[in-house]
Amino acid sequence: MKNNSRNLVAHLTRREALYGLGTSIGSLAFSSLLHGNGNPTLGIHHPVRAKRCIFLMMEGGPSHIDTFDPKPELNRRHLQKFQRNGERESAMSSGQRYFVKSPFDFIQAGKSGADISTEWHYLQNHVDELCFYRGCQVESVNHPTACYHVNTGNRFGGDPSVGAWVTYGLGTLNDNLPGFVVLPRSSYPQGGASNWSNGFLPADHQGTPLRPEGSPILDLNAPAGMTRQDQRENLDVLASLNRKHLDHRVNQSELKARMSSYELAYRMQMEVPGILDLEGETEKTRDSYGIGAPKTDSFGRKCLLARRLVEKGVRFVQAYAGNWDSHDYISRAHGSLIKSVDKPIAALLADLKQRGLLEDTLVVWCGEFGRTPDNGLRGGSTSYGRDHNAKAMTMWFAGGGTKAGHTIGATDEIGAEAVDCVHHIRDVHCTWLHLMGLDDNKLTYYHAGRHKQLSQFGGNVIQELIA
Repeated sequence: MKNNSRNLVAHLTRREALYGLGTSIGSLAFSSLLHGNGNPTLGIHHPVRAKRCIFLMMEGGPSHIDTFDPKPELNRRHLQKFQRNGERESAMSSGQRYFVKSPFDFIQAGKSGADISTEWHYLQNHVDELCFYRGCQVESVNHPTACYHVNTGNRFGGDPSVGAWVTYGLGTLNDNLPGFVVLPRSSYPQGGASNWSNGFLPADHQGTPLRPEGSPILDLNAPAGMTRQDQRENLDVLASLNRKHLDHRVNQSELKARMSSYELAYRMQMEVPGILDLEGETEKTRDSYGIGAPKTDSFGRKCLLARRLVEKGVRFVQAYAGNWDSHDYISRAHGSLIKSVDKPIAALLADLKQRGLLEDTLVVWCGEFGRTPDNGLRGGSTSYGRDHNAKAMTMWFAGGGTKAGHTIGATDEIGAEAVDCVHHIRDVHCTWLHLMGLDDNKLTYYHAGRHKQLSQFGGNVIQELIA
């Protein structure tokens, strides 16, 4: 593997590189490494619009008001005292508060006239491929619980993630690769690996994280002096012993997953190095993703790798970017973050479309919540930032049967609360599964005395989002 391909995320601090990273061939025992033909007891429930999914997770809570949902009324109210009346109470409402206008200009881009901040220099050229949704609401304003909520449907963690549910229902399209791959930040998101957990599903449905620095998977290559035949013979002996052990412990899903992971790891040694070798792409392609440029290299590598993974049959890829928690100086904080993901995301969309993959690949962009139209005095001064907001957030979808070139739903005049086409995150999850041919009410798993599902208690497909 070429040296450059080993560095998926460049320019990390030593502390970041050492935090939470430990994926090796041996540790893949609890990753989504099985069911190449999907779950035989489930299958597809209705016609498929999306065969695969790329989930772009903007951890920290990007501000809808400063990205895709402009609020001119805030220009008039800028620095006026924020009046709390219960209905519009800020998510983090202690102390004196004031309204904050967006520091960014907006344009209506594309034939659709979609609202987008001018900070998105590249993405504004692709808005006609996007379906913006402004009506989503969540339940938590705390980062860990909100991340769990968006990723698993449960604010408290411990439940399967969206990717785990998808691979449980559909499996992978390539028996030599995991069905569910995660490209995390070096420090991991708040809540850690539980964000891509298998929960109570069989252990082999957990997401497989690729390390952001160094070799993405430790011990991917065989030790010096060991041939493929040696490995094969060792695995056969180990498999025989494990099968005898499993015969008396039929319900040990972890052991089944470990056995499967050893076999997959053996197969991955042939396929993974080629996929991870980004130097195999043309210089033009790498440049389009911003690879090699300090600001965009990190997320550019993730986006290009996401395309390569889904192209090779990985069912679900999640790529993390952050931290969008801009309580202070949102112009500088959000401005820098937008620049780090703008070019890579635009390149990903263009690349998928050029290769004929966008039509049946669902791309999802969101954070764990939105942000408020107001802020408080922090450190005794005004800093033009925003607090957490569970009542209003913008997400967008591309491809996979979604309604391209449309903006669905709306927030009130100050962006404090969704007021049109309002849906709980559980309905977004139901819609997500629906596009991939799965019915949330049928995709269930019996656990702790009841049949559990991603939506927790059932939900509704948001028909307005579907083409």
